[in-house]
Amino acid sequence: MNRKVLLLILSGLLIFNLVGCNTNKAEQGVVEQEQVNEGNILDKDFEELLEAARGTTVTFYGWGGSQQTNSWIDGYLSENVKKDYDITVKRVGMNIDEILNSLLNEKQLNVENGNIDVVWINGENFFTAKKNNLLFGPFTDKLPNFNQYIDKDSPDVKYDFGYPVEGYEAPYGKAQMVMVYDSEKIDKTPVDHKELLEWAKKNPGKFTYPALPDFTGSAFVRNIICDIVGYEQFMNMEADEETVRKAIEPAIEYLKELKPYLWKEGKTYPGDAPLLDNMYADGEVWMTMTYNPNAASGKIATGEYKDSTRTFVFDKGTIGNTHFLAIPFNAPNKPGAMALINYILNVESQATKYEPATWGDLPVLDNDKLSQEEKVRFESIELGIATLPQDILLEHRIPEMPADLVPIIEKVWIEEIPGEGE
Repeated sequence: MNRKVLLLILSGLLIFNLVGCNTNKAEQGVVEQEQVNEGNILDKDFEELLEAARGTTVTFYGWGGSQQTNSWIDGYLSENVKKDYDITVKRVGMNIDEILNSLLNEKQLNVENGNIDVVWINGENFFTAKKNNLLFGPFTDKLPNFNQYIDKDSPDVKYDFGYPVEGYEAPYGKAQMVMVYDSEKIDKTPVDHKELLEWAKKNPGKFTYPALPDFTGSAFVRNIICDIVGYEQFMNMEADEETVRKAIEPAIEYLKELKPYLWKEGKTYPGDAPLLDNMYADGEVWMTMTYNPNAASGKIATGEYKDSTRTFVFDKGTIGNTHFLAIPFNAPNKPGAMALINYILNVESQATKYEPATWGDLPVLDNDKLSQEEKVRFESIELGIATLPQDILLEHRIPEMPADLVPIIEKVWIEEIPGEGE
């Protein structure tokens, strides 16, 4: 059992009091249990599911740390799903670890009706959820928009951090790591890890990255690993600590060499990506990083970043992945959950989500499956001066490592890299 799963199970045993009685479901607009029997649902076609979902409420759980993301869900999505499907969306911002804790606890207690209908998830968290039978499915083949617009054979759809999806989650949006920099301060951007080290030596204190296990900091470290030793060997690697430790040793040695030239000489690291973004905005460092290639343009538009902000990727590429939407095993409104996910996969939803001023999330629709009019809808979107063209990103996109390797890499970093007292 991997370390994170064990911690989640142990935590779940301590929070029995968090499981409430799901009474008065009719007032909440939740479908009655006899309507949501899994066998019945998977036998129904989408029109029957949509009819069962009308007039109900769907609870949408996930990370709530971005005002842009929250505004898109509370605004465009909620308003249009209500108008077109007569479904009310209730967004609940919650850390994914808390969500998994709750679901693990409910699984152990055989709670048939939970509180979560849709959960925003990916990576090692999906690995944990699927491995522990916390998800409902397979359901994606019931969604018309999934069947019409998604390339089911794409590795970005079939696998989540190297782990088979098998219809237990639907793509929500795409991400790819980019480095953000101030073009007034930096004339030439590093093309690889060697040039990044050379730049850091010439500009001590002007670069750093978030401390692991921060999501973005972890992604940066994995990018460095891939740039130094490649990614291919990790795709089918056993999740054995000794094996992983040996494979990433050259990258760990590199990070140790880089450390003295970081902000505060690497004696401390920003706790998370938003803090690093603020440091960049204040000019304390000259680079930051993000999994959203459109985020920098969005922050220029809002005045958070200087107009001289731009983005770049390494020549060998940067990690790209897909984030997904899943339905818990005990979701009280599974028809409503499927209807909501289907709506998110329509052209207009993906297009508005793609607009940098709205969110800037990369769309998941297959361009070859779009009509000419639908292609124009995406092509007409102004991406902003800091955003790299899609063809450049795609040419420099490399896959994520398998989910069960990520906690091991983070453990090794935590043991080997942080400064004294950390």
